[in-house]
Amino acid sequence: MKILIANDDGYNAPGLMALYEALHGLGELTVIAPETNCSASSNSLTVTRPLSVYKAHNGFYYVNGTPSDCIHIALTSLLDYRPDLIVSGINNGANLGDDTLYSGTVAAAMEGHLFGIPAIAFSLAEKGWAHLDTAALVARELVQKAIVQPLESGMLINVNVPAVPYEMLRGWHVTRLGKRHPSEPVVKSQTPYGEPIYWIGPVGKIRDAAPETDFGAIQNQQVSMTPLRFDLTNYEKMSAIQNWAQGS
Repeated sequence: MKILIANDDGYNAPGLMALYEALHGLGELTVIAPETNCSASSNSLTVTRPLSVYKAHNGFYYVNGTPSDCIHIALTSLLDYRPDLIVSGINNGANLGDDTLYSGTVAAAMEGHLFGIPAIAFSLAEKGWAHLDTAALVARELVQKAIVQPLESGMLINVNVPAVPYEMLRGWHVTRLGKRHPSEPVVKSQTPYGEPIYWIGPVGKIRDAAPETDFGAIQNQQVSMTPLRFDLTNYEKMSAIQNWAQGS
């Protein structure tokens, strides 16, 4: 199996190295990642300047762009083959509920999904890399499953792993996305020259952590697996919008 690995924390991130080492021996591995931390970059592509691809001493490729740039360049130019699977992570912190919209980790996997390649995004549910080995073991197990029983073309799975010892995990749970309250207010400050600057505030509190949600699974120390898709169309509202546009 040919596996393309990416992340959003940068090519030197512990999570990326842990993922690479966890998948060693499972196939032909290629790593391409951002040069610097690109957390919360979402699905952005860099179109206002050229991008450069470099190769680190350990063989990892890195790009002075976003996670989506990395996968896009790999699939359209860098690689002379089509990967069987794209794996992103392991992210330093959870990507749950609304957070998936902003996540660069999920975006890297999403880029593969847009090209019709099955992809899995892995995140450790707490920042700081505690119990990173647990997430690495989970990643290896899931990729092994994908080798034995390949995922459908374009399948996209968002996986979050509780930051606990592996033996404390309470199994796997296929989930839907939960919900947060709106984010906290921005933090206003100023430069040494008196110019106003703004820091994006902390994420909001959890609003929907029902047992069937990704938040609920993590709270229950279960590995959360959420199948995602790109289609954001609200089909239930199409008739209402049609009536509204026609003035009826």
